[in-house]
Amino acid sequence: MPTHTRIRMFNTKETYPNQSLDNDLCQAVVAGNTVYVRGQVGTDFDGKLIGLGDPAAQAEQAMKNVKQLLEEAGSDLSHIVKTTTYITDPRFREPVYREVVPLVKRRLSNLYRASCCRVSTTRMAYGN
Repeated sequence: MPTHTRIRMFNTKETYPNQSLDNDLCQAVVAGNTVYVRGQVGTDFDGKLIGLGDPAAQAEQAMKNVKQLLEEAGSDLSHIVKTTTYITDPRFREPVYREVVPLVKRRLSNLYRASCCRVSTTRMAYGN
């Protein structure tokens, strides 16, 4: 029977006190030899927003979170096979990609490159 390991479990009741949700979630799941990482934003694991109004600083924090979660799961950035980046304004593409792409690219061999996708949206979870 397959098993999985949940990394950094949390409850939405505590994380999002302004909502009435009560769900047990986690930041990452290890299933077999695959790690699934929950979408990361510019907040640290204590819930503090890093870089209000600064998309590069928020992207840097999100990637720090991804790196830490992968390490806690026994992996690292070199094993990333796909990333999806959401931005609220197309003008943020360059500062965000200056943080995300080199960090992932630097850790991958020339043979294996991560598949990258960018999605523009009008609003994020915290509105910035």
